[in-house]
Amino acid sequence: MAQQQGSSLTGAITKQGFSSRRYFDEQVKAILDRVAHFDKLYLEFGGKILTDYHAARVLPGYEKDLKVQLLKELKDESEILYCVGAKELQKGKIRHDLGLTHDTLAIKEIQALREQGLTVTAVVITRFEGESAASRFKRRLENLRERVYVTGEIKGYPRELDAVTSERGFGKQPRIETTKPLVIVTGAAAGAGKCATCLAQFYLDNQVGVDAGYAKLETFPIWNLPLKHPVNLAYEAAAADLQDRNLVDRFHQEAYGKEAVNYNRDVENFEILDAILKRTTTSDNFVSTYRSPTDMGVNRAKEGIVDDGVVREASKQEVVRRYFSYRQKFFRGIESLETLRRMDEIMQELGLTPAYRRVVVAARRKRKEKQAHAAAVELADGRLVTGKSSSLLHAEAAVVLNALKTLAGVPDDLKLLPKHIIGTIQGLRTEQFGLSHASLDLEETLITLAIASAHNPLAQRCVSLLRELNGCEMHATILPTPGDDGALRKLRINVTADVELPVDGKG
Repeated sequence: MAQQQGSSLTGAITKQGFSSRRYFDEQVKAILDRVAHFDKLYLEFGGKILTDYHAARVLPGYEKDLKVQLLKELKDESEILYCVGAKELQKGKIRHDLGLTHDTLAIKEIQALREQGLTVTAVVITRFEGESAASRFKRRLENLRERVYVTGEIKGYPRELDAVTSERGFGKQPRIETTKPLVIVTGAAAGAGKCATCLAQFYLDNQVGVDAGYAKLETFPIWNLPLKHPVNLAYEAAAADLQDRNLVDRFHQEAYGKEAVNYNRDVENFEILDAILKRTTTSDNFVSTYRSPTDMGVNRAKEGIVDDGVVREASKQEVVRRYFSYRQKFFRGIESLETLRRMDEIMQELGLTPAYRRVVVAARRKRKEKQAHAAAVELADGRLVTGKSSSLLHAEAAVVLNALKTLAGVPDDLKLLPKHIIGTIQGLRTEQFGLSHASLDLEETLITLAIASAHNPLAQRCVSLLRELNGCEMHATILPTPGDDGALRKLRINVTADVELPVDGKG
């Protein structure tokens, strides 16, 4: 079990760079200030609503459920519309961080939001054109006694303004009955139709005399950080598969003489969006005075940053993780060569290489020394722990077990897993399941450790320390198997892995 002391740089990653409390107070105030201008405000709520692990990784100190905390603070004034795209349902799209299709994800998130005491008024299936998957999902929701609205494609949306802002466009959509002054419009993932839902309801409300408004809450990019700040480049890395890029908001610069950062689609579509808002409002209200896409936002994330150096370092680490993640997806046939090339550009902009991750260097060194697949984990205090594959354990299982022993102070040569249990599982793998390799994956190893903990206090101590691995960094020199990958996700370890691509696939 190899260990090294962490550098001061690595130690900085574990420090707080972001104050959730400071951000929370500023963000709630900004939203309520905007709500005060209208009878009803439609707030397009971007990103992952329940747990934002990207924000937690690049802004150390950001609580992963901070968006839910915001909603709970605003629950007396707000209700939620949850959007799911019919096209995404038909394609069977999956949220890869959770491994869930959009229909299953929607039901789980709606249930979780209600368990937090929040009001989910309705589910909106958007851009429907007879998709069978959307029809099945609608029946499933109705069987669960959900209120379901279906909106169709609007011909010419968003550019044909005369058609869009008429009875032939937004006027054909159903008006969703809401009662609170703040309507949060969220969704399963990109393509859910949140913006179009907001604009249609804005139009329909104004048609019946409700002074409605529109605003947007996206955590990233952070508009008042520099364009090439690592936090904003980490956002570009997260959206590299969409080919999204951050831009200086030229409308904001022309209007105020100040530089603000927004992403390309918001800047490109601003004039159209602004024209739609002006055409559909029936009163001279605040929304018609938006002078830039940045004006439409209410993001106060910068106010939460308390240590820019910590945030910069965490963001660079996230960029390198994305680099490995996209290569893994490319290897599995679910990512494009264009995405790999975009990630190479972002890495170069920040002067990064894969070796910037200490665990990459440690794992590769271990593999070279032992001539076997290896893995390395960086603990919160900066110590590096390594492990290798063997006839007993996968490399991922070995390194996690070694990390637990290090945390618990258990000697390296002390065996925690009973031989008879390992033998039974190996026999099950080879004799019953017909697998060619008998070595245990991480999931099987943790189950074995849990069984051992019933009679072994040291094993029990190791099990009790599993939470200490949450947020730790890890690299493996081979792609994890499903049993390894699933367990690593549950442990919330930030894992990267080597993928050997053909020369033409290196971008």
